Amino acid sequence: MEKVTKEMGIMDIVQAHPEAVAVFQKYGMGCIGCAAAHFENLEAGAKVHGFDADQMVAEINELIGA
Repeated sequence: MEKVTKEMGIMDIVQAHPEAVAVFQKYGMGCIGCAAAHFENLEAGAKVHGFDADQMVAEINELIGA
């Protein structure tokens, strides 16, 4: 299983690992409906929302078993 990184696009992560939506939702990021999700990477999205991208990546990777 390929690890998720903060440089990966939000929609790329969601498409490859739909279960990651739970982590985005936990942080209040409704990424599926957001136009920015189509061009922002996880780091940029986390920064805009005031969250730690490294923590989110760790949670997603734990969830997907990577």
